[in-house]
Amino acid sequence: MFFAKNKKPLALMLTLALSATVLLSGCGAKQQQQAAGATQVKAMKVLQQDAPVSSEYAGQIVGRDEVKVQSKVSGKIVEKYFHGGDHVEAGQPLYRLDSRQYESAVLQAQANLAQSQATLSNAQTDLYRDQSLLAADAISEQTVTTQQANVNAYSAAAAANEALVQKAQQDLDDTVVYAPMSGQVSVDDVAVGTFATAGNTNLVTIGTIDPVFVQFSISEAEYLKFRNIQSMQSGSGNPLDVTVKLSDGSTYPMDGRIVQADRALAQNTGTLTVKALFPNPNGLLLPGMFARVKLTGETIPNAILVPQRAVQQLLDKTFVMVVGADGKSESRSIELGQQIGSYYIVKSGLSASDTVVVEGLSSLTEGKDLAVTMVTPEEMGFSFDEDTTPFDTMTSSEANSGDSNS
Repeated sequence: MFFAKNKKPLALMLTLALSATVLLSGCGAKQQQQAAGATQVKAMKVLQQDAPVSSEYAGQIVGRDEVKVQSKVSGKIVEKYFHGGDHVEAGQPLYRLDSRQYESAVLQAQANLAQSQATLSNAQTDLYRDQSLLAADAISEQTVTTQQANVNAYSAAAAANEALVQKAQQDLDDTVVYAPMSGQVSVDDVAVGTFATAGNTNLVTIGTIDPVFVQFSISEAEYLKFRNIQSMQSGSGNPLDVTVKLSDGSTYPMDGRIVQADRALAQNTGTLTVKALFPNPNGLLLPGMFARVKLTGETIPNAILVPQRAVQQLLDKTFVMVVGADGKSESRSIELGQQIGSYYIVKSGLSASDTVVVEGLSSLTEGKDLAVTMVTPEEMGFSFDEDTTPFDTMTSSEANSGDSNS
């Protein structure tokens, strides 16, 4: 009888418990379904800070001084006193030419000089005698005058022959070719047995390797910008920091300084040729090498910075995906400025309060629910350091065009 009386309450309790279970399981499934529909992304806050910006240009290493050595006299090379690539000092002998004809010329000039001097001596003796006779009224004054003229002529002839002796001796001395400056000789030197023509045959090239120039070109606008920077930093001497990156991606360990600029813009390119001087004590920089020249000296205060990885481009539109206030993805058009390491400066379109998506962008579209994982620049490997990826060797036309990348 007890079980019969309590049968209805027990059934009611079982029904309520079952309903609650179904309701809870339904809510959990709905939440799981919503979580499964959200796109997993990584995002970070936009950075705002002072940003030192730099400009890069295609450049080429050139020797500060370079001389093509030529002989002053013609003749066959009979001796060479160096090897290609050697370092030579100013005044060091490099070549010796066949000197036999020049030795003969010296002897001939000396013989002519001796003959003219003997003739002059005889004429002077006759003049002294005639002057004595004139004093005794033994001869006419015209005879003395004529003899004086002869002495003057013979004296001039002797002086001319003396000059010819000096010229012949100089030609003989010039059969040995000396280094006009200290430096390294090239490997395109001519061989023994080559006939060298005076002032025409390039025997070898000598150039200095420490220091060296890095030559590059900048546009008119960049020239004016850098001039303004220099005027704002007057008194610093050289406000622009100049560094170079080599073709293997490494940065040359010594800084340079701008020392020369052309007097006018090139008419065909509208660019200004500039030279920066770099110390090169170890000879790492070789003339003809290509390099990326980096000029640093401008700072943009409170710049808005966004990682390069967050930036997308479609046709002429540049945009990023930001995390909206409702947790959905939002496309934001931006205007980019210069590049600094892993970041771009954003001129417009973002504020310091925005959060941008940096990973998970491959299939992300606007209006998607986001499951956001906040990350830091360190976790993503972002930095302000320059890219050290090796660059392809540039052509000489690129080096001269002053192609600027920021």
